[in-house]
Amino acid sequence: MQIAMIEGATRIIGKSQGYLGLPLRDEVVECTVNGQGTPAMVTAWSPTPDELARLNAGASVHLRILGSSHPPVMLDVGDPPTEG
Repeated sequence: MQIAMIEGATRIIGKSQGYLGLPLRDEVVECTVNGQGTPAMVTAWSPTPDELARLNAGASVHLRILGSSHPPVMLDVGDPPTEG
């Protein structure tokens, strides 16, 4: 997956730690566990042609978390890019 610029990005994280830099959008969501007003960060990723072919063939999406404790996460599919 390739890092994409998320619409409405509010900041870029990770660059100072030596990573490529990850644009993200800060949001507030309603969570069934933490309730209304739960802070969240949303990033965008674009599949490479090979990954897209594997997804279309039924492959699953894998989420890799660095470290040894797993924070709560959600996976979703964004809207198609708009032309223009």
